[in-house]
Amino acid sequence: MSTDSQDLTIREHFQHLRRDVPAGLVVFLVALPLCLGIAHASGAPPVAGLITGIVGGLLVALASGSHTGVSGPAAGLIVIVLGAYETLGYGGLLLATVLAGGMQLFFGVARFGGIARLFPGAVVRGMLVAIGLILVLKQIPHGVGYSGDFEGDEAFFQADGRNTFTEIPYAVGHFHIGAVLITMLGLALILLEEKLTWLKKMKWLPGPLLAVLSGVALNELFLAVAPTLAVSGSLLVQMPTGGVEAVTRELSMPDFTMIGQTAVWTAAFTIAVIASIETLLCAEALDTMDPLERKTPSNRELVAQGLGNTVAGFLGGIPMTAVIVRGSANIQAGSRTRMSSFVHGLFLLAAVLVLAPALNRIPLAALAAVLLHVGYKLARPGIFQQMLRRAPSHSVPFVVTVGVIMFTDLLTGVLVGFGASLVFMVYEALRARHQVRAGNGRVQLRLGPTVPWLSKTLLRNSLAGVPDGAVVEIDGSSADTLAPDIREELERFAAGAKERRIEVDMHDLPDPNAAAH
Repeated sequence: MSTDSQDLTIREHFQHLRRDVPAGLVVFLVALPLCLGIAHASGAPPVAGLITGIVGGLLVALASGSHTGVSGPAAGLIVIVLGAYETLGYGGLLLATVLAGGMQLFFGVARFGGIARLFPGAVVRGMLVAIGLILVLKQIPHGVGYSGDFEGDEAFFQADGRNTFTEIPYAVGHFHIGAVLITMLGLALILLEEKLTWLKKMKWLPGPLLAVLSGVALNELFLAVAPTLAVSGSLLVQMPTGGVEAVTRELSMPDFTMIGQTAVWTAAFTIAVIASIETLLCAEALDTMDPLERKTPSNRELVAQGLGNTVAGFLGGIPMTAVIVRGSANIQAGSRTRMSSFVHGLFLLAAVLVLAPALNRIPLAALAAVLLHVGYKLARPGIFQQMLRRAPSHSVPFVVTVGVIMFTDLLTGVLVGFGASLVFMVYEALRARHQVRAGNGRVQLRLGPTVPWLSKTLLRNSLAGVPDGAVVEIDGSSADTLAPDIREELERFAAGAKERRIEVDMHDLPDPNAAAH
C-alpha cells in the first residue's frame, strides 16, 4: 500500500487518534530528556530545547507531509550550535537559526529535496543500524543507573574523558540496583506486549508507555518501602520548574543588530545545509520503516523545517531537524498519522506549563528501557546477516557507513559511505563495456549499451591487442550511449589501422552528442 500524505483528510487524521495519542505520548517521553540534554550540551538554556521540540511538534508536524517524522533538537547539530553560541552569543545563535530557516524555505521552494534520493539504500540502511547501535550503547549506562553523559549524547569521545565503549564497564562498576530493576521491568513489559495477544489489543497502552508508567510506579514503591533502592537526583528527568515565567526568564530574542556580520551568515548557512541533509536522510530512512509504505514529499519537508527553524529562533529555541530516534519510536509505538507528532508537541507544551513536578518523578532508567528497545529494532542482528550476504557493492558501503558513524558523526559517516558506493560505481564503469571475440584472423568488438569515458583505458588495451593483418568489426548496434572520448579512441585506432594492415569495419555507432534513447 502506498499512500501520499495529501490523500488523508482532516477527518481521517482524527480517525486514528486511538493509536496516535498513545504514540504521541511515547514520543514525548522519549523527546523530553533529549530536548533538555541536547540544549544543555549545545551551551543554550535547557528550556531552549523544549521550545524547539514544541515548535517541531505543533508547527512542523502540520506543515510537513511526513506521517512518521518527528522534529526537534538533534545531536548532529551540537558541535555547530555550540560553536555558534560561543562565537556569537545566545542572541547571535538565534539570529543564525532564523536565517537558516529562511534558507531552508528557499531550498524547498527551489526543489532541492531530491538530494536524498542520491544516497544508495545500503548507506541509508547503514545509517539506521549505526544509530541503533549508538542508542543501545549509550543507554546502557542510564539503564544501570549511571548518568555520566547527557541524554542524547551520540559522540564517541565524551567530555568525561571516556568513550562510548569504555563508559559501559565504568557504568556497570557504578550501577544502581534500583535503576537496573526498573530497566529490566520496562524491557520485560515491552517484550511481553509484543508477544501477548491481549496486550497487543490495548492500542491505547503501547509497550513503551507501559514501561515508563511501571518504572514510575516501581520507583514510588521503592520510596515507600525500600528507600535505598529508589533513584533520585540526576537519575530522574530534570525539568525546569516555575511555569511560563521561569521559562521566559531564561530565553532571549534574536539579536538583529548582528545581521551584517559574516560569522552570523556563515553559521546560518552551515546550520541550514547540515540540518537539511540530516532531515532528508531521516525522512528517507523513516519511509523505509513505515509499515504503510508512505513517502515523504521532500521539498515540502524542507519548507516545513524552514518554518520551524524560523519560528523557533524567534522564540528562543535552538535549531531543529527531523530526528530518527524520535521518528522510529513513533513508528514502533503504532502511530498512523502525523497527529502523533502534533500530540507530542502538545505534551511538551503542557510539560513547560504545568507538568514539570510530575515529570520529574520519571526515572531515566525507564526511558532507557524504551530507547534500548528502539535501538535494538534499528540494529537487529538479522539486518547485518542480510546486508553482509549481499554483493560487495552493497555490503562494503553498509559496513563503512556503520563504522564511520559509530566513531564520528551521522553526516560524516553517510558521506564516507556514499564515497565507498562511488568507488564501486567507478569500478563498474571501468569494467569492460565491450566484448572481444577473436578467431581465424577476425576480431569482433561489440560495444555494450553504455560506454562511458572511464572505459577508455580498457578499450585502448583491447584494441592494442589486435594482431597485425587482422579484420576488425566494431559493432555499435547494442550501444545506446557512447562517450565522445570513446568515439575519438575508436577513430584514432581506425586511422592508424592501415599501417598495421588491419581492416576495420565500424558500423551502427551512436552519435556521442545525441541524447540516450
